[in-house]
Parts: sequence; C-alpha cells; structure tokens
Amino acid sequence: MNAQTKISASIAANLIAPDTSGMNFYRADPALRDLLSIHLPEALFVHIEPHLDRLGGLAGGVLDDCARMADQHVPVLHQRDRFGRDVQWIEYHPAYRELEKAAYGEFGIHAMSHRAGILGWPSIYPVVAKHAFTFLFNQAEFGMGCPINVTDGAAKLLSKFGDAALKEKYLDGLTQTDMRKLTQGGQFMTEKEGGSDVGTLTTTAVQEGDHWRLTGEKWFCSNADAEVVMLLARPEGAVGGTRGVGLFLMPRRLEDGSPNHYRIVRLKDKLGTRSMASGEIKLEGAIAYAVGNLDRGFVQMAEMVNSSRLSNGVKSTALMRRAYHDAMAVARGRVVFGSRIVDLPLARRQLMKIMLATEQALSMSFLTADALDRAEAGSQDAAALLRILTPTLKFRATRDARKVCGDALEMRGGIGYIEEFASARLLRDAHLGSIWEGTGNIVALDALKRAVGRHGAEGALAADLHARLDDSSSVPQAWRDRLHGLVDRAIGFAREVAAHSDHEADARRATSSLYHVASAVALAWEAEKIHARRGDARRLLLSRLVIDHRLMAPDPFAVIEGPTQRAITECLLDERDLGMAEAGALVMA
Repeated sequence: MNAQTKISASIAANLIAPDTSGMNFYRADPALRDLLSIHLPEALFVHIEPHLDRLGGLAGGVLDDCARMADQHVPVLHQRDRFGRDVQWIEYHPAYRELEKAAYGEFGIHAMSHRAGILGWPSIYPVVAKHAFTFLFNQAEFGMGCPINVTDGAAKLLSKFGDAALKEKYLDGLTQTDMRKLTQGGQFMTEKEGGSDVGTLTTTAVQEGDHWRLTGEKWFCSNADAEVVMLLARPEGAVGGTRGVGLFLMPRRLEDGSPNHYRIVRLKDKLGTRSMASGEIKLEGAIAYAVGNLDRGFVQMAEMVNSSRLSNGVKSTALMRRAYHDAMAVARGRVVFGSRIVDLPLARRQLMKIMLATEQALSMSFLTADALDRAEAGSQDAAALLRILTPTLKFRATRDARKVCGDALEMRGGIGYIEEFASARLLRDAHLGSIWEGTGNIVALDALKRAVGRHGAEGALAADLHARLDDSSSVPQAWRDRLHGLVDRAIGFAREVAAHSDHEADARRATSSLYHVASAVALAWEAEKIHARRGDARRLLLSRLVIDHRLMAPDPFAVIEGPTQRAITECLLDERDLGMAEAGALVMA
C-alpha cells in the first residue's frame, strides 16, 4: 500500500462517527455525581468516588469489550462430562468470567447490602450507593445484571426469613467477594401455568424429615446453574391461590457434593441478555428447605419485588445513559452537509428526547433508592412511598429505554444496526426490562389497583412531592405553584382510575402521569440543591421539558420550537452551568 492509499484509508475511516470506546462513564456523567452528592452522606460519597471512577473507566473499556464477546459467544449447556456421566454443566466464554470477577470479586456489587467492608467501607452500603455501581456496571453489561440482582435478592430473603441453620450454611457464600468461595444465587419463579398469576403455579412440595422434595417445572430461570436457588412451591395439602404457596431454598448440590434432583432441560434462545444463561428447569424430587412461614411464601417473595423492580429501573436507566453517550459521540463527532450533527435542528430535538427520558429515569431511580433506604431504616411514610414509586419507575423507565435505545441507534444510522457497535445490543437488551418482574400491564395495575386502590400509597407520594417543592425556595414560586397543582391533578386521576373497575384501561396512562409529575418535581428539587452546592440550575430546565413534552399533549398543528425551546436546548446540550435566575426566567418564559 503506497502513502497516498494509506492516507485515503485513514480519511475514510474517520468518516465513520466515533463511539464511546475508552470513555470513562463516571467522568462523563456530572448528573450522577450531583445526585450522589445530594442523596449520600459526604464521607461515604468521598469514599466511593475513586471506586466509581475506576468502574466508569472499566465500563467504557475492558468490561465493554468483554460484554461484546460474551454476547457473541453465548452459554452452552452440556448434558454429560467427558467420561459419559450425566453431569450437567454450562460452558461460559472467558469474557463472561472476567465480567463476573469485576462484578462479584472486585466491586462486590451483590454483597454491598449485606457484608461490611466491601471496598474498604466499614459498614454495609445504603441502596443509593449500591445502585451507583449498578448503574455504571450495566452501561457495559446488562445481562449479568440479573445474576447480580438475584444473588443479592437470595441473600436478602435468606437473611430476613431464613432460620439460623440455613443462614449459617448458605448466607456467607451468597455474599462472598472471594471468587473461590462465592455461591451465586437464583430465583426460579415463572411456570407455564403461573407467570404473573403466581397463585396458579403447580410445583409441589412434600415434607421428608427436615427437608422437602419438590416436583414440577420452572419455565424461565435466569442464572440457571446458580448454586443457591429461591423458589415458590405449594406444600402438600395447602390451600389454592397465593395463600397456599411457600418459599423454599434449593441447593444446586447435596451434602455429598452430588447434583440435586433437578435438571436443566434446555437454555433459552433469547433476543437480548444473551451472555447470561436462562433455562427451563425440571424438578424431580429436588431437596429444598423451607424459608420462613410456609403460608407466607408469596408475601415474603413479594417483599423482594421493591428491590428487584428498583434494580430493574436502574439497569434500564443505565442502558439509556449508555445510549445517550453513544448518540452524543455520533452527534459531536460526525460532520454532514458541512455541519456537525449536534448543530442541526432536528438532530438536536432528537438528542433532547433521548436526554430527557434518561434524566427523568436517573432522578426517579435515586428518589426510589432513597425511599428504600429510609423504609429499611423504619420509616412507615417511606415504606408507603416506596410502594408506589417502585412500580411507577419500573413501568415507565423500562418502556422509555426501548425508545431511547432505538433513537440512539438511529442517530448512528445504518451502521448502528450492525452488531460491531454497542447500539444494537443496547436495543435488544432494553426489551427485557419491560418484561422482567412483570409486564407493563401488570405493573401499571400494581401501581393503580394495589398501591393506590388497596394501600392508599398515593398520599405518601403527594406529601413527599409537595414537601420537596416547599423545600425548593429558590425555584420561582410560579413554577412551584404549577407543579403543586399538577401533583394534585395526577394524584386525583390515579385515585379515580383505581376506584372504578371500568377505568382499568387508563391504568397505564395514570401511572405515566404519576411518573412524569414526580420526575418534574424531583428535577426542580435537584436544581435547588445542585445550585446551592455549585451554582448550576440546569435541571430546572428539564423539569419544564417534562411538563411540556411528556405530560401535556401538544397541538398537532402548532409550531412548538420557538426561541424559548431553542434557548433551553442550547443550555442543556452545551453543558454550561446555569444560574437560578437565568434558569427560572427560561422556565417561566
């Protein structure tokens, strides 16, 4: 190749828009740093920031490379060993093992809520801090988010409901960061007969001395070869429905090291999260141990839903943030028709849609995590708040992730559809969030019919949002008054839908309204706090955009991109600090 040819090839390569390779996802995310400084004690924030910085660099580098390889080289189920013995095992690509070492070994994300001393912190971490690590890790690898979450969840169930003997035997392994001692967890719940309708499950449990024998099939079991599994089964003679369901711990191996009496029938061929093994499990008299009261199994497992749905929301937010980073890399790094993409009006509007949904989800994720921390500290008001925030976050953030990842892929154009770039994987993975832990319809009904209609949790949400507005004195009074009014309207709409069975079809719309109003309030409150800390009130602009573009239906025949909208877009995309006076003027313009 001559010199001129080499130069031409170099120029051609530079015509392809850059991606996020080598980016430090923590340093690229000032909003994350701001929210952590608001929600965490200063000493804890100072302690974890170097670790977040390290994880942010890994997530944009070596972990991203590993995630790409693990997605391409999916797990393989082997039915026998090389000597012909019926010993099942799942083969993983070495890249997946490297991801495990980072998540479980180096950062201990699964153990942060259970074991003191992780990353040198003398006590366990609050949920807000733990999910900062979740958020960064999942920008590189979404599939392993499930094994991390279910290991964490299994430890939580065992810690809260298990007897002393079970804790002594299994809890340490579930919370280990030493990879040689770690026993990953699983939660095998779904059956052909009972997905969302858990009360129809058919797995049975028969007592045999100090243990039980389980028979049946579990239909969708992620982390299929987990060493410690939590699952639901109906004890022999128990009543029907959810009241007759018990919670059990099932080890992968028996006391003598032999396999327990269940087998993986096959692994699922999934659209996304392909790095992680999900399978169908047939229980053939598997030995298991009762966890807690057998007539409270469903209730005990349901307590995990708050944690799991929050984790789901955070992971979907991570996908959106990664998609946003990728879209901005394209927009700032590619020139078309003589202009950078980021300077073109239609592209700027598309970028703002990506940014807005992402920032809403980030705010709502940490608002919910903070509520969980306070609820676990004993606050009944926070427990009620959590009851409505978790399904609301799960419903909207996971659905937004599908749209955001698709729009970011489109920003890259045709090459975004190619698996060599992260955008295609992000879009595939995003579709899991709105299915995992309940589909959109199920979760909207949980928010409206149960959290509002049965538990009255909307009162706690209203009180919290009004209090945050009252605590935002530097935000223009007129904007706070408008948000106060919208809070009351959203709460009233939710109550109306919850109270009438013939309004059920409006449950999704009412849940979205709660989400948008709550996020608009949270963004305004954050603007107050961030401005007081470092003089930047830009999140107030996002509060207005939520109301204008996500809550209020625009006139389909009216031009909406006027001078104010352009000025707001300019401030947000240029990432310059903005004083409260200027932000307030734009919000009220």
